[in-house]
Amino acid sequence: MTVLVDDPLWPAHGRLWAHLVSDESLDELHTFALRHDLPPRAFDRDHYDVPEESIPRLIAGGAQHVGGKELVRRLIASGLRIPARDRR
Repeated sequence: MTVLVDDPLWPAHGRLWAHLVSDESLDELHTFALRHDLPPRAFDRDHYDVPEESIPRLIAGGAQHVGGKELVRRLIASGLRIPARDRR
């Protein structure tokens, strides 16, 4: 099981946001999100958007903290990445 969370660099709604992904499967990602009370509306095709204040709890729950470039690299390698051109 490898769930990854990156740094909260994305501003929206008066907060900073990070991304939560799995490099194994979407089932693993959804199971982890459910166990950590992330709302389904936070899911965006291949990741969950998570607020900065959730990150310590997610790491304590087993998510691995990585930089954004590492997160994207591992998501692409897993075959789960949805390219920007396909997000419309």
